[in-house]
Amino acid sequence: MNELFEKSIQTLELPRVLEMLAGCAVTDEGRERALALRPMTDIEDVRRAQEETSAAVKLLILRGTPGFAGIRPVAASLQRADMGGSLNTRELLEVAAVLRAARTAGEYGAGEEKSPISHLFHALTPNRFLEDTITNSIVGEDELADSASPELASIRRHMRATESKVRDILQKLISSNQSKYLQEAIITIRSDRYVVPVKSEHKNAIPGLVHDVSSSGSTFFIEPMGVVKANNELRELLAKEKKEIERILAELSAQCANHKEDILEDYQLLVWLDAIFARAKLSLKLECTEPRLSDKYLRLRGARHPLLDQKKAVANDLELGERFDTLVITGPNTGGKTVTLKTLGLITLMAQCGLHIPAKDDSTVRVVSRVLADIGDEQSIAQSLSTFSSHMVNIVGILEEADDESLILFDELGAGTDPVEGAALAAAIIESARGLGAQVAATTHYAELKVYAMTTPGVENASCEFNVETLAPTYRLVLGIPGKSNAFAISRRLGLPEYIIEKAAARLDAENVRFEDVLTRLDQQRQEMERERTEARRLKLEMEQSASKAREYREKLEAERAKVVEKAQAEARAIIQEARDASDLAISELKELQKRRDLDWQQVNDSRAEARRLLNEAERGIGGPAQEVETPPPTRPAVAGDTVELVSMGTKATVLSVNKDGSLQLQAGILKISAKQDEVRVVEGESQSQKEARRIVARAEHTLRTAAVPSQVDLRGMMTDEAIAVLERFLDTAMMGKLETVTIIHGKGTGAVRNAVRTYCRRSRYVKSFRPGRYGEGEDGVTVVELK
Repeated sequence: MNELFEKSIQTLELPRVLEMLAGCAVTDEGRERALALRPMTDIEDVRRAQEETSAAVKLLILRGTPGFAGIRPVAASLQRADMGGSLNTRELLEVAAVLRAARTAGEYGAGEEKSPISHLFHALTPNRFLEDTITNSIVGEDELADSASPELASIRRHMRATESKVRDILQKLISSNQSKYLQEAIITIRSDRYVVPVKSEHKNAIPGLVHDVSSSGSTFFIEPMGVVKANNELRELLAKEKKEIERILAELSAQCANHKEDILEDYQLLVWLDAIFARAKLSLKLECTEPRLSDKYLRLRGARHPLLDQKKAVANDLELGERFDTLVITGPNTGGKTVTLKTLGLITLMAQCGLHIPAKDDSTVRVVSRVLADIGDEQSIAQSLSTFSSHMVNIVGILEEADDESLILFDELGAGTDPVEGAALAAAIIESARGLGAQVAATTHYAELKVYAMTTPGVENASCEFNVETLAPTYRLVLGIPGKSNAFAISRRLGLPEYIIEKAAARLDAENVRFEDVLTRLDQQRQEMERERTEARRLKLEMEQSASKAREYREKLEAERAKVVEKAQAEARAIIQEARDASDLAISELKELQKRRDLDWQQVNDSRAEARRLLNEAERGIGGPAQEVETPPPTRPAVAGDTVELVSMGTKATVLSVNKDGSLQLQAGILKISAKQDEVRVVEGESQSQKEARRIVARAEHTLRTAAVPSQVDLRGMMTDEAIAVLERFLDTAMMGKLETVTIIHGKGTGAVRNAVRTYCRRSRYVKSFRPGRYGEGEDGVTVVELK
């Protein structure tokens, strides 16, 4: 990468974006890779990197962050182990951390459908056995577990027993009458041997070995002779423990060396994945999207500068290379021209680094071989360079490096010198860069460049808006229209006397005045068109929303209609089936009655056939095509017997009566309530198909029952018990036939059957009332019963 391209990368502040990227990485090497990231120039390499970032974003959203924490470089440790060296506990734990991360990352990516990064997960080779061996053997950076080996467990068991023995002996000494010779009643350790602190004047009172003396000389640390042998044994065990630990570490190191290549490959894959997921995290953090790639043009929609506050940054549309290859941006100072220029360059660099860009998802970035930028004031006192000279040095270098795969950014081109010469020089520089095939974006204040952009094919004007009323830039970029410097308007708002402004205006030649007037009218027309376009978009959006709601409402109505028709048909079929069941039951009872009575069976069969015909007719009627369900007409006034719905409660009730004032007395469940006519809606009840079905069924049932059920029974000549049994069956049949009144013939005789019948009628649940027969009905020889 040449020096000028690297300088442009610094100027466009790509390193600051890379610092944000490094903050998203987990591993040290992942952060280093992020900071060292540089734009790729091959479009296929860029596309692959973009697809990797997109795949990682998808996984982050679906599964969260994979675990890369705790990974440290292990290459040097494995190299030493491979040469026969022994790794310490910390190094072995770092190897285990890599193996653990490889295993968890493999589980994270397991089942992942084929994607640009799935092969990285599948290439991981975790070693659960070695990982568990290390983690089960080492409990801390300086401590091995007893379970590391049976020998180590045995040594430590003996050590604990010996230590206990030594402490018991010394504890007895402390508890005996010799405790008066001790400086303190404690057991301590000197030179890995257990001792007691003895007063210097009594050093000979406790026989033993002196291992240390306090700095003041008042305390001697003596190992009593009674524990010398036990302490010697303990020292021997410590030596054995150290030797066994060294053997275990050497064995674990050898196992790591045996899998050196797999572990190193896992580490590199994990760092690679960490770098990819860092790009994905940055994409989510900055609300970025994957851009389309092109080798010919750039088109950004809603582009934001990544280093600005994303909630406050103004999004702009930018394009270059499709309709025009040169963009001239004009407008007042602090209007956002330089930020726009940097946004264009920085987004291009980010995309070529494999990073998503802060723009809408229909944006396209051109992949270029280099971005060359001359932005900012780089005057140097040490090198005796003025602002103009420093810019010229940069521009000379840019024109030497530029070609048809370059993107060139000029800020305040031609500034710092005579305006006439500067404008002419700026136009010549742009023309030269275009002649090399490069795409150019430049900012300027020169009116001559505005005219140049308006009159030259392939060159387009753009301006940064400025609100003269508030003296504040809007930072919106408007393509196709040159901007005004607004110097007079700004000066007037800041309090510059009007006569000075008038003198300044008088010095402008007529051509400049006309040009500024044209720009003013253009800006006014543009703003008016913007407002109209915004209003048109709003109206279009409202129309689309209304159309969508209408479609949803129509679909809902269709669904409701289908449900109503289906429900009505189902209820009608249920009614007909009930009628069939009732007719079958009636026929079966007729057969029972036939055994005891002489009936006109031909009439019964005719009635049965007629009922069946009517039922079949009703069933065919509801089985046809669904009838159109119309919206119910406005409700009519409710009358007694109507079913109504309380509008405010959605509860159904029955109208008991209509009061004189027009209000209604309603029965809703167990409650009786009053309501006004306008508070209820009459529920018309059943659909037409249901009504027709019920009408036909009623006709069928009436025909059948009228023919089948007699209205009187003759009990004469029967015993009391037999008569009551026949009466029970008769009343059952009469109730099923929905008869209202029946006659029971029992005769006068002794009166026993008559009394039994009337006693039965008093307690029967079917009987509403009964009376003796009148003259012409049989008088006291019959009982006339009114059924419920």
